[in-house]
Amino acid sequence: MRKRKPKKRVIAPDPRYGDPMVTQFVNNMMWEGKKSVSYAIFYDAMDKIESRISENPHEIWKKALENVMPAVEVRSKRIGGATFQIPTEIRPARRLSIGMKWVIRFSRARSGKGMAEKLSAELIAASKGEGAAVKRREDTHRMAEANRAFAHFKA
Repeated sequence: MRKRKPKKRVIAPDPRYGDPMVTQFVNNMMWEGKKSVSYAIFYDAMDKIESRISENPHEIWKKALENVMPAVEVRSKRIGGATFQIPTEIRPARRLSIGMKWVIRFSRARSGKGMAEKLSAELIAASKGEGAAVKRREDTHRMAEANRAFAHFKA
């Protein structure tokens, strides 16, 4: 067993909104170390959201993440030759990171022209409680609910 936990890295706030969560999102979205491209895509998506619905895009983004973050997940655990799916609560940092990754993943899978367009569409859908990322969260919760009988096996 390791003696101490690794130190949490401090994430710098982003230039436009001054929010470290935005920087984390951009870092997750980044490909091949191209952070400036990632920022450009994110801010472009924010501008598209603002032009489509005249609300604060940063608030829409936060609401979308809130709607996507799962509270429970199932973990596989082997007990006496059988593998059980055991529902476990997710700690806040992991909830946030899973939520971000789902939004990004399902944005990439969407049809549309350009990542900014796809991202803005997914964020608007997620803020309304619809879209693929929200569906994924609901499926995860349903799975955990279905396996609640095995919760006493806590991992």
